Amino acid sequence: MFDQKAKSDYALLGKTNRIIEGTKIHGNIESPVDMRIDGEVFGNISCEGKIVLGHNSKIQGDVVCKNIDVEGKFEGKLDVAELLTIRKTATIKGDVFASKLAVEPGAVFEASCEMRKKQ
Repeated sequence: MFDQKAKSDYALLGKTNRIIEGTKIHGNIESPVDMRIDGEVFGNISCEGKIVLGHNSKIQGDVVCKNIDVEGKFEGKLDVAELLTIRKTATIKGDVFASKLAVEPGAVFEASCEMRKKQ
């Protein structure tokens, strides 16, 4: 009678994965919901929602997501379907693909950047 996928999506509404400061992950992460990372990740991240990389975060690897707000350090390939926001405390090195880009003065952005139309 009801679509199981719709029920599953509703159950995830408002939920966020969190990797706290001091946590180190070596490996890949896949998430169907938003994420906040304040720790360190050495691997690839795939997220269907928004990612917030906190001030003390450190990411080395490839990230694919809908939106991302970077306050910490990122090195690798960043593929953002919609908006990439780079805060003044952020450092980004690598390759960036995004539909929209917002950079605060003071951010370190040492990356090749390709702007894409939203798919």
